[in-house]
Amino acid sequence: MKTRTRPEPAPVEAGRALRRTPAQLRPVKITVDYVDFADGSAFIEAGRTRVLATATIEDRVPPFLKGTGSGWVTAEYAMLPRATTERTPRERGNRMSGRTQEIQRLVGRSLRAVTDLRALGERQIIIDCDVIQADGGTRAASVTAGCVALGLALKKMLDEGLIDHMPLRHLVAGVSVGVLGGRPLLDLDYAEDSRADLDMNVVMTDRGELVEVQAGAEKNPFSKKDLLDLLRLAGRGVAKLIQVQKEALKKKSILFMAYGYREKP
Repeated sequence: MKTRTRPEPAPVEAGRALRRTPAQLRPVKITVDYVDFADGSAFIEAGRTRVLATATIEDRVPPFLKGTGSGWVTAEYAMLPRATTERTPRERGNRMSGRTQEIQRLVGRSLRAVTDLRALGERQIIIDCDVIQADGGTRAASVTAGCVALGLALKKMLDEGLIDHMPLRHLVAGVSVGVLGGRPLLDLDYAEDSRADLDMNVVMTDRGELVEVQAGAEKNPFSKKDLLDLLRLAGRGVAKLIQVQKEALKKKSILFMAYGYREKP
């Protein structure tokens, strides 16, 4: 039987896939209401990476919040067995990998950071992020799609009179940046990410405020200037992702046009 292996990444000299410039996102598309039965759903396509985010509203909160009058937003993340070039076994029960736990905590933190939890009352919203196909940047795509699914669920609560104002204070999106062969790159695909000298995931709001930064040098230490340069590059990418979010959300309500991006110097 023939064994499937990942394709060899193209050399840096060959340029980026899709003929992208170093500061260019992959083609991004967000489809809302992708799932009929969810309280909110968004399907994001970023190049060959595809993630489905669904929102579920529950009339309960975790035990530590009972009696506080405050709500909660949390997330779960999973990758389909054939989301990559080789089959990955399903994660069940206590067999959840450290990577999966890290990503779903990242998504949950990112969404809570932009939500007025007290406005929810004692309700919980669960965002399920399922990776249909992975070609790098799945955690960033999960944050971006998860925010749209959350916004739709909150709009549903507002329409049904469960809450008296929109609890989503800002839109939030994530993007990856890195350095490969001495070049700063925006929105790395798998071939780039697997060989990057420096890899960083950045989550920012529609006001250019940072929610989370995950950075690590793969080969050599990097300077503060490198960090700041990559943050600026990430900011430009997030600005474009926020605009894609708004274009998708405005099809459901003009309320979402009030959100806007202002990149900080």
